[in-house]
Amino acid sequence: MPRNPQKKGKKKRAAPGDGGASSSGAAAAGDVDMEGGAAPSGAAPAERPKVWRAGVDDMAGDEELQFDPTAYDCLHALALEWPCLSFDVVRDSLGEQRSAFPHTLYGVAGTQAGSAGGNSLAVMKLGNLTRMRRPRGGDDEDDEDEGSSSDEEEAGGAAAPVLQVRMVAHHGGVNRVRAMPQQPHIAATWGETGHVQVWDVSPQLRELAALPATAATAASPVVRQAPLHVFSGHATEGFAMDWSPVTPARLATGDCAGQIHVWEPREGGGWAVGGAPFRGHSSSVEDLQWSPGEAGVFASASCDKRIAVWDTRQPDRPALSVPAHAADVNVLSWNRLASCMLASGADDGTFRIWDLRAFQEDAFVAHFKYHGAPITSLEWSAHDSSALAVAAADNQLTLWDLSLEADAEEERHWAAAQAQPQAEAPPDLPAQLLFVHQGQHDLKELHWHPQVPGLLVSTAADGFNVFKASNL
Repeated sequence: MPRNPQKKGKKKRAAPGDGGASSSGAAAAGDVDMEGGAAPSGAAPAERPKVWRAGVDDMAGDEELQFDPTAYDCLHALALEWPCLSFDVVRDSLGEQRSAFPHTLYGVAGTQAGSAGGNSLAVMKLGNLTRMRRPRGGDDEDDEDEGSSSDEEEAGGAAAPVLQVRMVAHHGGVNRVRAMPQQPHIAATWGETGHVQVWDVSPQLRELAALPATAATAASPVVRQAPLHVFSGHATEGFAMDWSPVTPARLATGDCAGQIHVWEPREGGGWAVGGAPFRGHSSSVEDLQWSPGEAGVFASASCDKRIAVWDTRQPDRPALSVPAHAADVNVLSWNRLASCMLASGADDGTFRIWDLRAFQEDAFVAHFKYHGAPITSLEWSAHDSSALAVAAADNQLTLWDLSLEADAEEERHWAAAQAQPQAEAPPDLPAQLLFVHQGQHDLKELHWHPQVPGLLVSTAADGFNVFKASNL
């Protein structure tokens, strides 16, 4: 297992089914000021998007769940009119490394409407994300974040979060959406029509920033605006897309025909997309990840069961290519804090950890088979080099700490020190498994908030969850 030399002690594992809920907040960076400003005029109000708070009663209807509110620092659920099967958290100017509740979160999401003409790029602001209410006399009674309201919690729970949305018309469903890390008001969408489009959503972000985070404000009508750039050079539709964290505005997109295009920013604006695609996969390119440290290096995952690492100077073949799984490789995540580590997830429910310093067939650092259905999303934490979140089609989202090892003696001492009996975890659970979140159906994508340590957002066919596990 990869080790984290800065980690001290062991983290408590939550047993499967310890689903719970609460939320945390947004943060800072980029060139979009989200601390306020004048809102654009002429925006007529429309029906407010659906939003609700998930609590014990909401989870109790599923007999498979054993909901424990103490398992979460926060949990909220929300939904738009149509499912959003891809989204991204937008970096904002509210501050880095925030921990005090309530929080505010910005994001972009793409809908999957019933008709091609009914789709939108949703620009969202989710405000008043509050701390999970603790039972009186609970273990965490005195463990409150600075700035949280214990009076409000003890009075029966904080007010519900507020979802504020601005919609931009998008023809066709959105397969994937990504916001540029250096310029978060720029978002790219991979459409089911086979087109990749780049959008400037700064007007929508400015308008949302001017609204009070706790005000129940109606959504504006769908706006029709032209994208900054449209690329129709892919052979078919696709899902793979990633902005470079090293070179601003550099984008890579991959399609279901196995082709990859790299977009280079032009001086003065716009993009130049090379005519010759990167070729090396024999089947659909499912995911792409740029290196966090090398400007011209990216990795790809494919239904040909291989992972490839590319040098942008060599489009005719990958620099490295290995058989990675026994099934289609669906997702990749390149560790931003430990750049030699790559995680991959496959159709057979397995995920693996790779050390790129010794990248070859069967040379993975770790192999996990916990999930019973295809892995649909996985991502390394932005704040802990050994923490990984994984979502699968078995309707479970799991949190892992790969620096942990089993220590039976320490676990016995910990259990003996507890004031009340603790649930026994099944003996076959991996020592690295920290937490299992349930309650969503048809999970598709997850992201850690890049500016709020421990805060996760996940999307599924029945909406979004925003939560923070109490043992992270």
